[in-house]
This record gives sequence, C-alpha cells and structure tokens, in this order.
Amino acid sequence: MKLNRRQAGVLLHPTSLPSPYGIGDLGPEAIRFLDWVKAAGLSLWQVLPLGPTGFADSPYQCFSAFAGNPFMISPDLLRREGLLKPADLKRPKFSEANVKYGPVIEWKNTLLRKAYERFKAGKFPKLQKRLDAFVSKPSTAAWLDDYALFAALKSAHGGQVWNTWAAPLRRHDAKALKQAAKDHADEVGMHKFIQFLFFDQWADVRKAAHERGIQIVGDMPIYVAYDSSDTWASQDLFQLKKSGDPKRVAGVPPDYFSETGQLWGNPLYDWDKMHRRGYKWWVARMQAMLELVDIVRLDHFRGFEGYWSVKFGEETAINGRWVKGPGAPLFKALRKALGELPIIAENLGVITEEVEDLRKQFDLPGMKIMQFGWTVAGTKPLVPDPGCDFQPHKVEPTSVVYTGSHDNATAAQWWREFASKEEQKLFKAYTGTDGKEAHKELIRQTFASVGAIALVPMQDFLGLGKEARMNFPGREAGNWTWRLKKGAASKALAKGIAQDLLLFERHAQQKQIAESLIASQSDEERARKP
Repeated sequence: MKLNRRQAGVLLHPTSLPSPYGIGDLGPEAIRFLDWVKAAGLSLWQVLPLGPTGFADSPYQCFSAFAGNPFMISPDLLRREGLLKPADLKRPKFSEANVKYGPVIEWKNTLLRKAYERFKAGKFPKLQKRLDAFVSKPSTAAWLDDYALFAALKSAHGGQVWNTWAAPLRRHDAKALKQAAKDHADEVGMHKFIQFLFFDQWADVRKAAHERGIQIVGDMPIYVAYDSSDTWASQDLFQLKKSGDPKRVAGVPPDYFSETGQLWGNPLYDWDKMHRRGYKWWVARMQAMLELVDIVRLDHFRGFEGYWSVKFGEETAINGRWVKGPGAPLFKALRKALGELPIIAENLGVITEEVEDLRKQFDLPGMKIMQFGWTVAGTKPLVPDPGCDFQPHKVEPTSVVYTGSHDNATAAQWWREFASKEEQKLFKAYTGTDGKEAHKELIRQTFASVGAIALVPMQDFLGLGKEARMNFPGREAGNWTWRLKKGAASKALAKGIAQDLLLFERHAQQKQIAESLIASQSDEERARKP
C-alpha cells in the first residue's frame, strides 16, 4: 500500500457511538461523528470488525466473517423507512456509559422482528427492489444463504453450537440443508432482510464519509470463530475432526499481555487445502471486506508467516507450537485477484525477520504503538533502549503509529498504572514536559512521528482512564462496552486537534490551508521571509 502523504485518524467502533438505544448504531449519530472527524482535520476513521458478535460479545468472535452486526442497525432509520412506528421505539432505560449486551440484544431482536413483519405485511416496492438486488448480488449470495440458514438453525436449536445438531445438518449435507431451508423459510428470510438493512445503512455511512474526504479503516481478524457459518459451511478448509470438533486451535504464546498466553480457541485453517484451491475463500473474504471499507487492518499478521497451534482441550496457550503459515503465495493470490492491497499489517507481538520480510515483500505498512516507545537502557545518563524502535523518530516512514490500540490501556491509564518510573523519566525528558498531561503529549508525539499515518483512539483524545478501556486481553467478559458520551466530541476538542494536525502537517486540508494563508500575505510579509 502506497502512503503518499501524512494523515491522521481516530479509532472508534460504531457500537461506542452515542444513542438512546443502549448501543451505538449507523444512524444520525454516525453522521454527526463524521462531521466531527472532518472538523478535527482527520481523514481516517478506524473501526473494529463489523460482524455479528458471538462469544463474549467480541467483534473478533463473529458468527460470520462476511455478515454485518444486526445490533448496529439504526432504529431511527427504520422508522424513517416506515418499518417501525414511534410507539415501537419505546424502550427500557439503557446505560449511556456502557453497552449492557443482554438487555440490548433482547430489545433489538424484538425490534428487528417487528420491522420484518411490517415489511412482509406492508407495501414497500422500493425497499423490495433494493432487497432483491442485495440478495441476488453474486458476492453476497456466496455467503448469505449459508449465514441466514445458520442463524435460523441456531435459533431453532436454542443457540447451541452447530456441532451439537443432528448429523446431517452438522455435516452440512445438501439434502438436509434443502429441507431445513424449507422448514425455516420465514426465519431465513428474516435474517436475509436484517443483513440487507445493515449493508444498506452502512453504505450510506461510507458514502457520507467519502463526501467528507474520510476513508474508513476496517479490521479483519486472521481467524474466524468456531461457532460460525464460515466454519460450519466450509469444514474441509479447517483443521477439524470428522465429528466437527477442532484438532488444534489458535492463540499466542505468553507475551506482554498474559503470562499464560492467549488461548483464542479459533479453528485453524487447512492451509495446504486452501493453497490447492487458489485461496479462493480468502480472495472472496478480502473482496467482501473491501466493499465495506477503504483500508484493511489485517489482525495478527504474524500468523500468516507462522502461527501458534494449541491442541484442542488445553486450558492455556502455553503448550503450543509454531507452525509455518501460507506466506507469500496467499498474498500473491490476493494481489493477482484484487490488485494493490490496501492493507495495514498488525505486526505486534513475537515478530521475526521472516514476518517482516513477508510484510515488506508486499509493501504493507506495519504498526507501532507509542506506549511501547519508552524503555530505558540506563538512567545515569538517561539513555533509551537502542533495541526499541517505537520512538517517534525511529519508526519507519511507512508505519501506522498509534498511541495505543483497542487492546491497550488508554493513554491516561498507561501513564498512571503501567509506565514505570524509568519510562516516565525518559518520556518527560524526551518531550520536555512534566507529565501532568501525558495523554496529550503522547498524542502529540504520535502526530510528530515520522510515520505516514497516525491513529488515536477516541478515549485518548478525551483523556479518559481505565473506565474507558475497550478490551482487556485474556479477560473473558466485560469487554467491548465503552460508549462515547453525547456531546463529548465537541467543537473545542476538534479545534485543538486540528491545530496540532496543522503543526505536524497531517491535516486533511493541509495544502489548501497553507496555500490560502500564503496567498493572503502581503508582498511586504513575503519579502521578509528568508
């Protein structure tokens, strides 16, 4: 991916947007947020995976790698379409600070079913035409039938995992699927309709972003969930037993975040079989992703060179082993099918020369986390660790630099709870500050860095602490809940960010503003310049 100019953006998942319905959605507040992004001079909006969340409400454990999250659908927009009445929007009192997934999911499922019933009973010719176009689109039809039937069958089985279903359904037997589609036709139709609503609303959000000069950065997990339509419908592409149970599962060894590693539990791919089939599944997945977003952050990039494999049934990720991944042939297949790859490679963790060689072979920018940039070799004199390449002046010009990611503490929490005294001393000396507003200075150092793209979580722009952290790696529940307070994305905040972006030449309108200022100067002012 060619990075031709200095840019900056914000990381905020749509579920974190303000709304009166317990969870952020793709309605009016998404457009207001885009207006704020533009006012701040930012040109990128990064989101987390947009799929329908499953285990622990994690966007990295979705029921489908292709489908959209039904709970991001805006009730306000459904009312405008005539699919809901004002009385339908009466709701329990939801938390404005955090998503309480249980009550929100129950209420929204009821709401979406009302919309579907009204659609079936009413006359919506224009909506029907758009629905028909969506369902018949080849790239959509390739996954939608399996996903809609999977969702209908999960509901019919009380939410049980697919490997507990009757053998013919568990095996994805064609005859059994045909009969199940007839038996559950209405439920299948509802899930197709819900997916149409999501993609229809998201298309409007993306269009609004482009109208404001904003690109959307999406997030693609390397793995899919075991309890997903992807695994169920393509069992031969995964390392599974005949019973459907996994042979081995994914994770990472002990690292910065966990002494026992992270046992994700995702099924591992049968890369040899995918290679023999020309990586068609991956090409389809990437193509679908690029219909939603402009740039893809490819999570756990190191797993494509070598992945951590853990025997199914282990309680932690400690007893795993490294196995060679697909490497260059996968990315050659993607590039051949899709052209230049607008991919950011998440190259954090245990990174080897082979991983970096693979990344550079395909011109994929890597990530740098500014919180990691302050390790010390010694304090007398004060000297940075020469092996640390996260400092603002040492990152590669092609890097994408973050204050922190969704997995990190917020900048304010990092300073208060995790930065050692030695790191704080180096940070204050490097920045020439007293550390009293360390989160602001961390943002400035991210902007000042030589990396082409700077991305900052919204929580860091607001200076929020532990209460606003999005994810605690290794914690099974209580993540992904933080929400932006209504009005917090203020004009004053945008103005301050815009000023910093101009200073560090990252403003979306940098050239136009500079040229306008120069043109407004008098001949005498221009003559005084050296």
